[in-house]
Amino acid sequence: MTEQQLSFHWFLPTYGDSRGLIPGGHGSSMSGDRPATLRYLNQITAASEYVGFEGVLTPTGAWCEDAWLTTAMLVQTSETLKFLVALRPGLVSPTLAAQMAATFQRHSDGRLLLNVVTGGEQREQEAYGDFLDKTQRYARTGEFLHIVRKLWESSEPFSFAGEHLRVENAQLSARPDPIPPVFFGGSSGPAGPIAARYADTYLTWGEPVDAVAKKLDWIRGLAAIEGRTVDFGLRIHVISRDTSEQAWAEADRLLESIPAGTIEAVQANLAQSDSEGQRRMAELHNGRKDGLEIAPNLWAGVGLVRGGAGTALVGSHAEVADRLLEYAAVGIDHFILSGYPHLEEAYWFGEGVLPILERKGVWQHPARPQRVTRAGLATPFTTR
Repeated sequence: MTEQQLSFHWFLPTYGDSRGLIPGGHGSSMSGDRPATLRYLNQITAASEYVGFEGVLTPTGAWCEDAWLTTAMLVQTSETLKFLVALRPGLVSPTLAAQMAATFQRHSDGRLLLNVVTGGEQREQEAYGDFLDKTQRYARTGEFLHIVRKLWESSEPFSFAGEHLRVENAQLSARPDPIPPVFFGGSSGPAGPIAARYADTYLTWGEPVDAVAKKLDWIRGLAAIEGRTVDFGLRIHVISRDTSEQAWAEADRLLESIPAGTIEAVQANLAQSDSEGQRRMAELHNGRKDGLEIAPNLWAGVGLVRGGAGTALVGSHAEVADRLLEYAAVGIDHFILSGYPHLEEAYWFGEGVLPILERKGVWQHPARPQRVTRAGLATPFTTR
């Protein structure tokens, strides 16, 4: 039986970065002390590639830079790093999206991953000219992915007429090789069948392990009905240090740096969201600054001021590694991580936690060659 191999991805803060928590997100504006210039994003990209992250997630929304254009620039200054580009069905034609992905895949030598975001904020969708409700958006996402996958997999002209999307004699002049893996998340009922039918990796935010396990079982059951299996990914923040005391001191510093009134303002804004995942994040902290360690080393403080992924793993490198392995034990294969600031935290995690996981045999640097020992076993080269 093959040992489970884990994949780790980092995050590109295309709205800016900071040494403190950046308030906003999920339909509201975000900005940091460090502007999201190409020079700075290139630093994060280089750090991510160097320490061993497989890819970087680039968000989508009115509160950040465009993911396609930004990553198309960054791919030219990296060598092996993959780009998990977020896109929203309904804001672009499925045929054009399939073509864009194919073009990106060819020019990047196969380094594209796609994160399909249905969109959970009605007001933000309407600002883009999209007036479907949440249930309709999920239905459209299914039609979108049906068309895109058909175009990627077949060279024959293809026509489709759905409730929301229609194409006639759609065809790509050159299909992507390999086909980009599709990442997809959603906690509400309509999301499950879409993930089961079209996703390669189902994403969820960082809840306690038992809650994550239940969600994964839900998707497994739906995928089995479709005759498919899917991988699973976890989107979560990290604060990893040489000692547990240092890590929790950093979490306390982040909490104390939040300006007065910010938590109340952000929570009032996020309360308007129709995202089930956002509701679940809010229940973990209930707007309170106490009792934020909701499970061993799982801290809900980020969600006090940030929409979307609102929890962090906090602890020593060994503790964080142990918690990651607990998530892996219930089926998580991909970990999409972030921290404040993203440049420094990439090194803290990459140089502190990843070597522990490498010694345990569950991770290896994606760009590091291996050597063969006298016993014929492949072992990774190490640097000192």
